[in-house]
Amino acid sequence: MTGTDVQKEAEDSGPSGYAAARLRLLTEETRPGPPRRAALAQLTDDWLTGLFAAGAEGLRGASLVAVGGYGRGELSPRSDLDLLLLHDGGDTKAVAALADRLWYPVWDLGLDLDHSVRTPAEARKTAGEDLKVQLGLLDARHIAGDLGLTTSLRTAILADWRNQAPKRLPELQELCAERAERQGELQFLLEPDLKEARGGLRDATALRAVAASWLADAPREGLADARRRLLDVRDALHLATGRATDRLALQEQDQVAAGLGLLDADTLLRQVYEAARVISYASDVTWREVGRVLRSRAVRPRLRAMLGGGKPSAERSPLAEGVVEQDGEVVLARAARPERDPVLPLRAAAAAAQAGLPLSLHAVRRLAATVRPLPTPWPAEAREQLVTLLGSGRPTIEVWEALEAEGLITRLLPDWERVRCRPQRNAVHLWTVDRHLIETAVCASEFTRRVSRPDLLLVAALLHDIGKGWPGDHSVAGEIIARDVATRIGFDRHDVTVIATLVRHHLTLIDTATRRDLEDPATVRSVAEAVGSQGTLELLHALTEADALATGPAAWSSWRGSLVADLVKRVSAVLAGDAPDDPEEAAPTAEQERLALEAAATGSPVLALRAQTEPPAGQEPSGDPEPLGVELLIAVPDQPGVLPAVAGVLAMHRLTVRTAELRSVYLPDGVDGSVLLLDWRVAAEYGSLPQAARLRADLVRALDGSLDIAGRLAERDAAYPRRRGVVAPAARVSVHPAASRLATVIEVRSQDAPGLLFRIGRALEDASVQVRSAHVSTLGANAVDAFYVTGPEGAPLPGDEAASVARKLEETLRG
Repeated sequence: MTGTDVQKEAEDSGPSGYAAARLRLLTEETRPGPPRRAALAQLTDDWLTGLFAAGAEGLRGASLVAVGGYGRGELSPRSDLDLLLLHDGGDTKAVAALADRLWYPVWDLGLDLDHSVRTPAEARKTAGEDLKVQLGLLDARHIAGDLGLTTSLRTAILADWRNQAPKRLPELQELCAERAERQGELQFLLEPDLKEARGGLRDATALRAVAASWLADAPREGLADARRRLLDVRDALHLATGRATDRLALQEQDQVAAGLGLLDADTLLRQVYEAARVISYASDVTWREVGRVLRSRAVRPRLRAMLGGGKPSAERSPLAEGVVEQDGEVVLARAARPERDPVLPLRAAAAAAQAGLPLSLHAVRRLAATVRPLPTPWPAEAREQLVTLLGSGRPTIEVWEALEAEGLITRLLPDWERVRCRPQRNAVHLWTVDRHLIETAVCASEFTRRVSRPDLLLVAALLHDIGKGWPGDHSVAGEIIARDVATRIGFDRHDVTVIATLVRHHLTLIDTATRRDLEDPATVRSVAEAVGSQGTLELLHALTEADALATGPAAWSSWRGSLVADLVKRVSAVLAGDAPDDPEEAAPTAEQERLALEAAATGSPVLALRAQTEPPAGQEPSGDPEPLGVELLIAVPDQPGVLPAVAGVLAMHRLTVRTAELRSVYLPDGVDGSVLLLDWRVAAEYGSLPQAARLRADLVRALDGSLDIAGRLAERDAAYPRRRGVVAPAARVSVHPAASRLATVIEVRSQDAPGLLFRIGRALEDASVQVRSAHVSTLGANAVDAFYVTGPEGAPLPGDEAASVARKLEETLRG
């Protein structure tokens, strides 16, 4: 039977004919999805039109209007009918009789009905008082009766909505936020509500309302398809349960999947999650744009009055090379060339996350459309920017989602596609696999002060469950994938092995601590053999806790934490074979010796700047090596204050210190005095590098006390305060008394920031200790610095004095 035959049967047979035609339509297998919903709406329209014609004979000034989902023509098998009987206020008795002739047949068939009888003025008044009514009327559609009455109401409602948008849209946003708080996020729930949860059908309808206001519009790419998929799932759910439900319960998922022709319930959930993710991201972008437009409308009259008319240009503040902040978003600089700068997506993402700002939709789409793929292995800057992004805490999530929405994540990490939107059928898990990996990195960012290699911790956190997209033990599969990914993004062979080990054994500590006898020496030995080193054990301990915290509240407790800590202590004892050797004094190179002799002869600083390069991992140097920044060699006659002076001058010139070595150089026989040699790798925060002569002149002034570095840095910070986007973990300073026989080793782990090394150096000088050598490294947004210090007599510090220095240094960095 064709669709025309079905409609004719409904018209000919009254309510019973409609019921039969409706049943026949819903059991057809040839027209699922939008065609069936449209056919069901048309069938219902025809039936109601017949009822209206029979009951409104002789009545003028009345019309029947579909609103809400029915108004949009989106009738699912068990959807209720949202109907408005509109009249001009003339013959109210005839209108009441007509209403009975319409509503009772609907109820007799057991259909849910949401109905009202109003004049246009009453409808507008109710809409003005009740936002939900107004939203329903935005989708008003004429069914029968006086078309002019319906059209005039639609025009008035849309005009009211647009005029009242500055007031009503914030109210709508608050309504969406309250619903999300109650219902959760559709893209992560095992039993989601397809309509009410965040990213569901209600949010899709809200986006239509925003668009109707003409104030802002949602990103349309993929949005209609996401909405259609959720409606298709709801149709199948109604048919499977025979009920008007929007909750996709576990026990219904296999049947719903079969009804949609999908492989299994996991495939169903993944499609639901993908659709919800599109709607959620579109909502974020749209509400951000609404806020921007409303703020600009509020500010514009005042600015025009101040500026005497004209449109003021938006302020743009630099964040990184090619990246600026504008109107509360991160956008590309005007001079940025994504087609020539493959690192730009990661640099922009890291800058946005560090500043706690969203990436603009336009910027992400431009990057997705024009940026070239990164070479393999990645440049060092790309690796560092990825680590910075992962270590930025909670803002990482929003930035990551923006990149993922435009397909940039899977282009950077192709293995991500297998875990994207993958459900986890475990009540302990709160998130899909991909979101769990990002949550783990966020949690791990809180532990970067506990480990000596935070970059390895953050990358292992991102990859620890990457094997869940493959069959078999996900830890075994993940080790193989992690080894490949870590090599591709440019880690050296040793670091690749550490990351692979962390992924392979990310469950080892928690499983062993909670399931094995820790008093059995064989248990502890097996873990020690699997881990292999103290450094890897330290990382694995932090990863274990981050993984558990990111799983959900049931996965971690103080009891579990104490068991894992006990196991780590026992394994550490097994691994603590030999104490670390003292750092060996490396012979200076010819250039270093030349600079040292010149510094000794002149009694003043000597420096040299040169580009530093390295070949890709596993390859011989090529004719076009990769620039890693600039190597800064400085030789200075040994004197107090060298470390803070050099660090302060570099901070004044906006140079970022990536690595730094400071040590004494033994001069040849016959040359008096001693020289400190500083071998640092630096890069411009943005812009070009300063000239060597200018750096040397400022360094001379800093050492003789005529340059007030602290004052200059304070003035700059006051004039251009840095945005505090990320609340970083507090600095941690520790003493390692067994690390050296000749000096006391003080280790500082802190958030990298301009002037950090200057503050550390000045604090050590104020503590009257001598820095025998320094080993500084910047890993993403984290600084891990070790200082070998002695007392005035050249001996290691006593234990209590070393603890006091560490405590004061920690207070300085936290102040």
